[in-house]
Amino acid sequence: MAGAGPFAILIAGDPIERVLKKRGGYADMIRRAGGRKPRAWLDVDLRVSSALPKPSTVAGVVVTGSAASVTERAPWMHRAEQYLRALVAEGVPTFGICFGHQLLGQALGGEVARNPRGREIGTVPLEIVADDPLLASAAPPLQANATHVDTVSRLPEGARVLARSPLEPHAVVRFSRVAWGVQFHPEMDREVIRDYLEARRALLVAEGLDPVALLESATDGIAGASTLTRFLDIADEAR
Repeated sequence: MAGAGPFAILIAGDPIERVLKKRGGYADMIRRAGGRKPRAWLDVDLRVSSALPKPSTVAGVVVTGSAASVTERAPWMHRAEQYLRALVAEGVPTFGICFGHQLLGQALGGEVARNPRGREIGTVPLEIVADDPLLASAAPPLQANATHVDTVSRLPEGARVLARSPLEPHAVVRFSRVAWGVQFHPEMDREVIRDYLEARRALLVAEGLDPVALLESATDGIAGASTLTRFLDIADEAR
């Protein structure tokens, strides 16, 4: 069961340098995008901390994105996966973002691999394929801001796909009664995703993508952003 304590942000990486300088780390961006204050938050860096909070002491957990790949199987990732399994088993509301979505999927029995469809970056359209409280606030235009090359290639048993995008069949997944993941970044607005596109411009050209078109089509991805605030509502209701 979720506790009455803070919401824990499990930090798995850092944004690119230009975003870090302007907006702070992923935890800072998630707190702002959550949009509800005052709220007690607890930041825990998965890469360096071996003292993770007891599941009974947190009201919910958000796992951040990362430039790392779950396929690297670093020791800290194994520790984090074990912790995520404990959270879900004890009924703590859990929300994975991009890398966090992949880490959660693998922790619960799925598999992560490089997306054979290629890199997904920029503002992408979402297609909702199943009803769920997490998507209750998602209004047209159904868009989200994404930047990733890996995917949850095989879902864990019992997981249900809620939304997909043209390159990502598992864009939003409900992994269990208390756990969700999104293969995009609800904390990234138009300015941030444009910074990512600019930083990756040469790489995008080399991969045959059009950075100019991607920059022009970038938006705040409001529908994707709403998944974070809805998760916080759901976690509050579960207390």
